[in-house]
This record gives sequence, C-alpha cells and structure tokens, in this order.
Amino acid sequence: MLSRTADSLFWLARYMERAENVARLLDVGLRMASLSSNPETDASEWHSTIVSAGCEKTFYAKHETPNATNVVSHLVRDPDNPSSIISCLATVRQNARAVRTALTTDMWEGVNSTWIEARQLKDENFSSEGVRTLLEWVKERSQRFGGAVSHTMLRSDAYWFVRLGTFVERADNTARILDVKYHVLLPRSENIGGILDYYQWTAILRSVSALRAYHWVYRDRLQPWHVADLLILRAEMPRSLVSCMGEIVTYLDRIGDAYGKRGEAHRLAGGIHAQLRYGKIDRIFQGGLHEFLTGFIDQNIVLGAEIRRQYLT
Repeated sequence: MLSRTADSLFWLARYMERAENVARLLDVGLRMASLSSNPETDASEWHSTIVSAGCEKTFYAKHETPNATNVVSHLVRDPDNPSSIISCLATVRQNARAVRTALTTDMWEGVNSTWIEARQLKDENFSSEGVRTLLEWVKERSQRFGGAVSHTMLRSDAYWFVRLGTFVERADNTARILDVKYHVLLPRSENIGGILDYYQWTAILRSVSALRAYHWVYRDRLQPWHVADLLILRAEMPRSLVSCMGEIVTYLDRIGDAYGKRGEAHRLAGGIHAQLRYGKIDRIFQGGLHEFLTGFIDQNIVLGAEIRRQYLT
C-alpha cells in the first residue's frame, strides 16, 4: 500500500473518532455545568473542557470568556478550529475521497451522507436546546461508521491502518475525558465525596457509556478510584487506556509482520501497554492522577508521530 493511502486511512479514522470524542467531551461539560449555579465555577468547568480538548490556544485567540455559548461554538462548528466537530467531518470526507477505492460502499456512503447532513445543519441545531441532539447524532454517525468498518472491510493492511488510527485517537480521548474531572475545581463548600463530586463522576461515566459497566464490575457506589481503574486499567472496558493500547500493539504487530518493518513505534506502544497492563490504581493516585493522565497523553502524541514517521511518510 502507498504511504499516502495508509496516511489517509489512518487520519480518516482518527478524525471520525475525534468528532465523536469532542461530542462526548462536550456532553461532560454540559452535564457538569448543569450541576452548578456559580458563574465562577461554570467558567472553570468550561475552561477545563477547552483544555481537555486540546483547543486552548485556538479558543483564547478568539474568545476571552469560556462560557457555554463560546465553548460550544468553538468545539462544534468553528472553521478555524481543526478539531471542531464540523471541521473533523470535513477532514473525514476529504480523506475518504482520496482513498475512495480502498473503502467499502457502506463506509463511503456513511461518510458522504454524514457530511451532506452536516452541511444542512441550521443555527437552531447549535443552540443550547438543539446541541444535545446534535451531539447524539454525531456519536451515532461515528458508531455507524465503526460498524461499517468492522462488518465490511477485508482484514488486510487497509483495515489495520483504520483500526490503528481509531485506537490511537480513542486512547487520547479517554485520558482527556477522565482528566476533565481534575481540571474542575469543586466549590469551597463541597467536600470530596459529596453530592456534586458524585454527579461529576456520573457525568464522566455516562459520557463514555460506562455507567452500567461500572456497576456490573464493582457493584458499589461511585468511587473515584474505581472510575479511574475502569477507564485506565480494566482490559474488558473497550474504551479503557489498557484496552486501546492492546489494540494498538496488535495492529502494529500485524503491519510490522506484513511490511517486514518494525521500529520505535512498536517499542513505545509495547512499553506503554506493559505499564498499563501491570499498573495498579493506588500507585497512580499516589503519583497524582492528573500527572499520570497528562503524561499518558504526551506519550500517545509521541507514539502517533512515530507511527506516521515509520509508515505514513
């Protein structure tokens, strides 16, 4: 496969996953903001959403105040933000057109129809009343695309690069969503373990469709260390960091075997996966959850760069 074809497939998958991830991140922000009536706390919560999305630089270049209107606009439809949902969907279609013959009919029709519907969105779809429906639509479209990939693609190098892009992006997002909680400052009157703390953790689990999974695994009331354990170290949780890194290692190995080419990307992925596979949540909390998550995000960025250098250029 030509490197430019592999590159388009990799980024097609990443940007489709990113569109869903931004929708999930905004869902967390909206849920958390609805729990507070304090304007200062609201600003902190929306600032945390911008930081966790990795859009702090582009946002503050255009806006002074992180409020619901500004943040939703920037993360959903700002054309100057390459990670906004609409920008992501435009990039997905652009990459899909470049590798049309490498996609199945179901994949192409899913991408194309999503872009056509996105272009028909009106201002009311981006209002405070309509945005929740829009976010659900984005998540549904991304999952439909994932189903088309899973059920219609040949298990060849094209499929491996698509899945590789998906899990690199998903790992990044899970870490960012979990880190949102540690960017949000609880009101001074609220103690850790209080009612607001409980609903914030609930919002995070709902955003990754893991609330029911949590109760199945732990059969206990929400505890921060259990939530972190589920989303970081539990391999049976499909959006957990260890699960995503396991998938990355698998597809890198298949690509390496097929191309007879291994390198730094394999070493990095294997090392990160081993740390997660044998990690313990109490040690992560002792070292600081925020520090662990930001460190993981940095490692994942380096891994993505190595994958691109090794196979996509």
